[in-house]
Amino acid sequence: NRQQILYYIAENLEIRKRGFARRLVELTGVSTEEAEAEVALAVARLFYWAAYADKYGGTVQETQLYGTVIKIHEPMGIIGIACPDKSPLLSFVSLMGAAIARSNSVVVVPSEKYPLLALDLYQVFETSDLPGGVVNILSGSRDHVSKYLVEHQNVDAMWYFGSQEGSKFVEHTSAVNVKRTWVDYGVGRDWTNDKQGRGEEFLYHSTQVKNVWLTMGDIFAN
Repeated sequence: NRQQILYYIAENLEIRKRGFARRLVELTGVSTEEAEAEVALAVARLFYWAAYADKYGGTVQETQLYGTVIKIHEPMGIIGIACPDKSPLLSFVSLMGAAIARSNSVVVVPSEKYPLLALDLYQVFETSDLPGGVVNILSGSRDHVSKYLVEHQNVDAMWYFGSQEGSKFVEHTSAVNVKRTWVDYGVGRDWTNDKQGRGEEFLYHSTQVKNVWLTMGDIFAN
């Protein structure tokens, strides 16, 4: 199941933590301590999303008339994700983990400056029972690849974390095919901060709501 697969990914990433930390140092120039901290946070973030794989499924709500409504959080389907350059490993894991925790498939554009960190994760995925086609990584120019993802009719949602101009383009172009969007308008966020790098905001954008009205009972209880 999704929960077990995310746990496997987290555990296998932890086994390779020294290699990923070394890669972070080589590519980004951060200190060894900072690199190790980012990898440790990425592992923790995966465990966090694994815990949500069987939660946030929906609620039961009352109505103004007789009966009740079941609010179901269904997956979006295929989500295109354009990752930022800041905290390249942690941001990738935070976005990808949230999407697949809620049963979505993803097409991810990793950090434009440091794509090798995401591509190295394929070794982790291959030993974590992740089904083929769930996580697809396209390296290249963030804005160039995002253009084709946002225009693609079979992509159901687009998450874009890049420039202000790119965010505007994603929202404007998505109106043509009524695609769900989540953009940051170049503001950026602190991916190491739990309030910005995880939480219900990510789950909200990973799902769409279906309401089912069940008729039962009376308007007034006597």
